[in-house]
Amino acid sequence: MDSIQAVLFDYGMVLSGPPDPTAWQRMRSVSGLTEEALHAAYWAYRHDYDRDTLNALSYWSHVAAHAGTAFSPQQVAGLIAADVDLWTQLNPPMLAWARSLQQANIRTGILSNIGDAMTEGLLAKFDWISAFDHCTWSYSLKLAKPEAAIYHCAADGLKTPPTNILFIDDRVENVEAARAAGMQSIQYHFADHASFENEMHARGLGYLLCPTPAQTGT
Repeated sequence: MDSIQAVLFDYGMVLSGPPDPTAWQRMRSVSGLTEEALHAAYWAYRHDYDRDTLNALSYWSHVAAHAGTAFSPQQVAGLIAADVDLWTQLNPPMLAWARSLQQANIRTGILSNIGDAMTEGLLAKFDWISAFDHCTWSYSLKLAKPEAAIYHCAADGLKTPPTNILFIDDRVENVEAARAAGMQSIQYHFADHASFENEMHARGLGYLLCPTPAQTGT
């Protein structure tokens, strides 16, 4: 197995936690939609939003049309703000690990399926994102996981061969696509961080969980 020179993180359900229910209720209140209608419309066009087939304004227009309504500019602004807040509950164990990798001079990156306004909102809220060596936001490339090209773009951004990258994502199809692109990859389950650490040890990567420059040869 090739040595790991960089760790590439998904954002949602890896660096962040589950959707914030308070923010979701705000979205329901602003939209005026039922739970079922909002859930169906929200996810119907999410992939198109993530890969910039739709920007934030056109995404919310499609959400409204799907539910048989229309949103005012004020509603759209409120929905965009609530949507950002929906994904800002963080995952402390993974954030702490990312910081430890950075302190040990191991390259770190983020590869996330995410839309334009979501990215702007996260960057405005979280200074810690700037500590990552490279962030690959799907909308900026008009690509999205599990498309093969986005993994190669992330590797190029990290200036690291795919075989020397460990990629972590919560969705099995994204993990499998990363492996097909040549990366080492682990599926992460938010509710079971201990299993992730056990798999790291099983793969001989336990040393990365508490890295030091001496251990990694940097």
